[in-house]
Amino acid sequence: MKKLLVAGLLLSASVLAMAKIPAPVLDDAGKAKAAETAAKTAWSGKVDGYQLCKSQDKAAAAAYKKAKATGKPTKSAAPTPPCADPGPFAYKPTAPATAAAPAAAASKTTAKAPAAAAPAKKS
Repeated sequence: MKKLLVAGLLLSASVLAMAKIPAPVLDDAGKAKAAETAAKTAWSGKVDGYQLCKSQDKAAAAAYKKAKATGKPTKSAAPTPPCADPGPFAYKPTAPATAAAPAAAASKTTAKAPAAAAPAKKS
């Protein structure tokens, strides 16, 4: 019983310790690699969807053919859009932002004229 309690306490302490660890700071190369990984993951999802669509079409065609051969009536389904092939993976990295770009954007925001003041209420 004590071993189980100690193991539970150690597990909860390790979870609390991991919760306090900050996320790693990525440099430009790390950010580019993360963006490429995200793009590849999204492309993989599209490929999986395409393969699922093709297999569903194949199964539906086989079921329709079998029903037609046995003479059973089939329900007329609404036409579905064709399966969209995502094509080969292609990733175009974006240009890294320089330190001057945020400074230029900040100076543009401060250069704007202040909004007109509301007229004072007359008493």
